[in-house]
Order: sequence, then C-alpha cells, then structure tokens
Amino acid sequence: MNKIISLEEAVAKVKEGDTVMVGGFLGVGTPEKLIDALVAKGTRDLTLICNDTAFINCGVGKMVVAKLFKKIIASHIGTNKETGRQMLEGETEVELVPQGTLIERIRAGGFGLGGVLTRTGLGTEVAKGKQIVQVDGQDYLLEKPLHADVALLFAQKVDREGNMSFHGATRNFNVYMGSAATTSIVEAREVIREGFMDPDQVVVPGIFVKYIVDGGAL
Repeated sequence: MNKIISLEEAVAKVKEGDTVMVGGFLGVGTPEKLIDALVAKGTRDLTLICNDTAFINCGVGKMVVAKLFKKIIASHIGTNKETGRQMLEGETEVELVPQGTLIERIRAGGFGLGGVLTRTGLGTEVAKGKQIVQVDGQDYLLEKPLHADVALLFAQKVDREGNMSFHGATRNFNVYMGSAATTSIVEAREVIREGFMDPDQVVVPGIFVKYIVDGGAL
C-alpha cells in the first residue's frame, strides 16, 4: 500500500467536528506544514487534544488564532494568550488535564485499556465528576481513555511503510497518538525507501501510520 499522499489530500482527511490529536511540545515535534494547510482551509468546530497550545504564531497556536477549535484538551495554555482569552470569553471550551495523566489517557486509548488510576488531582477541581477507585486502602481517580478521529504527527525520518524515527525531543506525544486515532497522518522531514531504516532507529512501527506527507519535498 502506498501511504504517501499530498498535503491537500492529508488536510481533506480532517472533517469539521473531528477530534484531532497533534503531537509535539510547545511546537517542537509539531507538523507545521499540516497545521498551516488546515489554517488555510479553515476546517472548524474541531476538538484538539495536545500537550499545549504553543504560541500564537507557532504550532497549534495558529489554529487557535484562526478559531478552528470548539474545545481544547491540554495540560497547559499559559504560553498562548489567545487561548486564555477565548477560554475566559467563553468562545472555546478548555479542559486542563495534568500532563502525566494526559499522556496516560492517550496511551490507554491506543492500547485498548479501560482507563488509568492516578492519585494526581485528588481533592481538586480535576476530580469533579470522576469515579474514585480504592486499591489497597488508597484512593485513585479513574481517568478514562482518549481517542481521536485523526492524529497529526511529525517525525524526522519515515520510511514508506510508515516506520518513524525521531530527533531529540520531537518525539514528545508523537509516540502514542498514532495508536489512539482512527486515522494517523505523519509529516516527515525525510522519507526513505522501505528496508533502509536501521531497525534500532524505529520508535513507532508503521502499523500505527495510515498516511505520510513528505514534508521535505514541500
């Protein structure tokens, strides 16, 4: 199966109302060309699952400025004043999730788990409306899995089978998001022939990648 598609074909996979996971951390490891194309297309009413909302001129922050999201699920929004403004004005719903809990909920979604138990958030606003499970006399919050319609990922190097390799911190959140989405699209800085990637460099196997955009050729 040829997984390589054009940028235009990739953004067409994202429909209005979709839940979208986007990899990266403050824009590092974020598929910037896919994001720019979505901003240009103007696909709206999306729900974002991401570590953060980056900055107003970087990463998913550009989508925030374009008002493409109806809801944002993230661990923090402090670096993007527009996200905070939209939240306070009631324009965009924002759900803040502790960072470790966020990635574990994504992992649970990708690996078929019913949720994760954590003590983080007990006795705070985070615990409101959530089930408390007792294990060996200790209380834990049950945090349910997160899933997405589409995951937009970035990798330094991808072979044509979709096997992904990263450079440094660019792997943040990209590792698990592909498994938790119905459709995963990776923007690759470099696409190489299958069989030419050292197996020890493969961090995410191609089974979790449905489509590839050759970012180096754009």
